[in-house]
Amino acid sequence: MFGSDPADQYPSLFRPLHSARFLDMDDETAEIELLEQNLNKTRQISQRMTSILNSFDTRLAKLEKSILPLYTSTQMLNRRASNIEKALLKIDEVASNQEGIAAEEALILRGPQPGQLSVYQEALERLNASIAFKSSDRDSLDTARLVETGAKKLTQLYTKLVAEASTGSTPPPNTEVSAAPFPSAILNTLRPLVVFMRTLPLPASHPSHAAAPAILSTLKDAQRGYADMRGTWSRKCLEAQGKRVVDRADTVDSIVAGKEFARWVESLMSVADEEYKLIKELSPLSIPNAVASSYNALLNPLLALFSTTLTSLIAFIKRALHKHAFLALAAYEALGGLSPRWDTLLARRGSENAKANELKDGLGTLRAVCLRSFPEFLADIKMASLAGGAGKGASDTATGVADFVVSAVKYMDRLPEVHGAASAALLQLGDGNWKMGEGVQVGKGSKLGDGDEQVILEHFVYDVVTTTISSLTTISRTQKRPAHGSMYLLNNMAYLQHYTLDAPAHDALLDLLSKPTQAALTSGMRTARAAYFDANFSPLLQTLTDDPSAKGAKAAAKEKFTKFYELLDEVLERHRGARILEDDDETREAIGEDVVKLVVPSLVRFTNKYREKEFSKNPQKYIKQSSEAVEAQLKAIYR
Repeated sequence: MFGSDPADQYPSLFRPLHSARFLDMDDETAEIELLEQNLNKTRQISQRMTSILNSFDTRLAKLEKSILPLYTSTQMLNRRASNIEKALLKIDEVASNQEGIAAEEALILRGPQPGQLSVYQEALERLNASIAFKSSDRDSLDTARLVETGAKKLTQLYTKLVAEASTGSTPPPNTEVSAAPFPSAILNTLRPLVVFMRTLPLPASHPSHAAAPAILSTLKDAQRGYADMRGTWSRKCLEAQGKRVVDRADTVDSIVAGKEFARWVESLMSVADEEYKLIKELSPLSIPNAVASSYNALLNPLLALFSTTLTSLIAFIKRALHKHAFLALAAYEALGGLSPRWDTLLARRGSENAKANELKDGLGTLRAVCLRSFPEFLADIKMASLAGGAGKGASDTATGVADFVVSAVKYMDRLPEVHGAASAALLQLGDGNWKMGEGVQVGKGSKLGDGDEQVILEHFVYDVVTTTISSLTTISRTQKRPAHGSMYLLNNMAYLQHYTLDAPAHDALLDLLSKPTQAALTSGMRTARAAYFDANFSPLLQTLTDDPSAKGAKAAAKEKFTKFYELLDEVLERHRGARILEDDDETREAIGEDVVKLVVPSLVRFTNKYREKEFSKNPQKYIKQSSEAVEAQLKAIYR
């Protein structure tokens, strides 16, 4: 059963399938035949199109051969038309350029107008630019000359503005000047002008520019003019102030005057500093060498003013060196501190402009004056002993403080204020050389140098003190009236000791009083007191002593009492006209107590002794005053 054919078993199922397959094969055959027919038709159409295109190609080749000569001719005509149009445009451009150059030439020749610097600048820039594109040398030369003219017009404006800024009213003499006036409005106008001037063609930047050498020369002249005008103006601004400093030197304190001069020099340097800043900003030629050269020219009037003013001050000092020595010392000390700043000022001139250092030369001259002042001061003190030295209207009865003693005290009192200058000058002079070979140096040993400033000042003060004491001693001994001479010596020694050792006006003086100096003052005062007692009261005491060789004790006593009161009257009268130690109450009272202790006890003893002996029937005739009255009178002398 399972081995039989399915078709035999199910004939109705398999028959339709065989019929459909035969039908599909017939349809595909029909489609293939249809495609072949379409392909044949397409081939025929392609062949016809190819024939047509070949025909068109042949015709186009023939047309090209016909049109090519016409195309060539048309192209040439178009080129000629273009050239003609360009030529016409060029002609128009040249014509307009000629009109523009004429207008710019008029603008250049007229010069820069206020508020139109930019217009002038643009015109010059166009002219400079056109020089590079000129085909004709003649045109370039003409344009270059026009540029040169424009540069000159600019420098004329520059010089005019600088001249306006360098005139007018100068600062008052009693004000400190830190800068020469320069109006801000002019400065604001100059700045853009200078910026443009620095762009002008120069040989260094435009070697082929025909006007460059002439422009360089013009700018040099303008810069030189700037330096001359600003230097002259700066000097004018400082001149009145410098003259005032010298004129005031005789009416103000010497040290103050010296410091005022130094402040004026500082003002001069401040002006020079400000001018250096301006010249760097406003120089048409900004290269360092040109600026340095111009600054050197600007400084010359200021340096000349400094030298002239310092010369006048030194001449003033020399006319009365004893009076103005501290002016020289103060100026020397203050100016010495300005040397570094001054050197910086001069260095800006450039090494090729290096010249003498005016401040250094001035300091050398001042130092020489200072060196002279020390021996001359001591010489004046010595000369006082030859002239009587008691002061104006001096006489044999003069007992007041001498002028030279007051001067010596004031001199020593002011030395600490110029410690640096005085010690430096004394060290250069040499220890003890201020005595001009006289006497022996104090503490002489190794040569003094740097670091011995205090020591050399102590030595000099010692010589001032001992020379003053020596002159006082000589004057007191040479007076015809020894009693007045002793009073003179006491008054002056007390003044000298009081205002140097006991109560100096400035405590700094004590630092300059060495032990030998203090000993000399103490010894001098002790000697003066002894001389005063000896000259004024020893005669009184001598009348109160017994003379063994005298005959007639009663008569001698009467004579002694008479002589005592006569001498007492002389002492009292002498002291009425010549006061003792008017400015030193303490010392005067101490001397008064010593006088009372010296005289009154002797008078009491002598009176008591002869009263008991009844030397006279009327003792009151000879004992004119009691010891208490004498004591009161003596004390009255010293109140």
